[in-house]
Amino acid sequence: MSAADTTTAKLPPVRQSPPSGSAAGGPGKPGKKNGGAGVPWLLLAPCLLVLLLVLGYPLVRLVALSFQKFGQPQLWGFQEAESAGFDNFTKILTDGEFWAVVLRTVIFAAGAVIVTMVLGMMIALLLQRVSGWVKALINIVLVASWGMPIIVATAIFKWLFDADYGVLNWLLSRIPGVDMIGHNWFASGPQGLAVIMLLVVWGAVPFVVITLSAGLTQVPKELEEAARLDGAGAWGVFRFVTLPILKPIIVMLTTLSVIWDMGVFPQVYVMRNGHPEPEFQLLTTYSFDRAFVVNDYGTGSAIALVTVLLLLGVVAVYMRQMLKIGDVE
Repeated sequence: MSAADTTTAKLPPVRQSPPSGSAAGGPGKPGKKNGGAGVPWLLLAPCLLVLLLVLGYPLVRLVALSFQKFGQPQLWGFQEAESAGFDNFTKILTDGEFWAVVLRTVIFAAGAVIVTMVLGMMIALLLQRVSGWVKALINIVLVASWGMPIIVATAIFKWLFDADYGVLNWLLSRIPGVDMIGHNWFASGPQGLAVIMLLVVWGAVPFVVITLSAGLTQVPKELEEAARLDGAGAWGVFRFVTLPILKPIIVMLTTLSVIWDMGVFPQVYVMRNGHPEPEFQLLTTYSFDRAFVVNDYGTGSAIALVTVLLLLGVVAVYMRQMLKIGDVE
């Protein structure tokens, strides 16, 4: 046997790859992936059907009422509903009171969202630096406050800010030189809305904290350590490392908070004993009053439809931001 025979290795035969035009199921047959394209829609069909029934009909009815003259005679069947065209929209869009309510709602929602997001981020960052049992205790408190019914929370806040028996007035009066006994927090609109804003923030912060805490666990510790080695302080690490990673979650939470806070109704309605004064009116309560207090259901529906369009604008901004984030990634 020669040296060449002992050093030459036999190579295994090369496997021929199938033609690129043939699918996994053979020539002329569709593959498994193509056959399952309709499965997700089939699974979503029950949920979409429920949403169509629950949300579709009320929305269609709302649009129809907004273009009709519909009051108490039409509600009881004494008269037929009449087409009003764009009269209901012209009526509200030329009304100074409506624009004052819109401005008040935007300011209220913006303030509540900013305070909620800032406070939620601070608590979420704090939870990353406390011991395990303290973190568990805070999470229990957050979940308990989040799960509390809105009516119960509103009743507690009414007691806290009561002019005669409120705990807050008593505590503030303990400060030297401060006399808050008998102070009525709802004597003016700004103070009363600030109290209601605190109630909204108190109920919204737990969800923000829990969601941001879950997002903070996905921030790589190696990147934070590398930023510190490069000389970045705590603010620099948060701004250039933590914040960009949490951006999709922050955009989602901010959008949801705007939608929820612009749709605030029970907090204002219950806090003002079912009769919000003009300086406490938001878009939701204003629409309710036009429809069920004044019995002008057409105008109330028009106000509600304008509110829906405003919220759709917020959703459009959210979708645009999420698409931008997806393009960057």
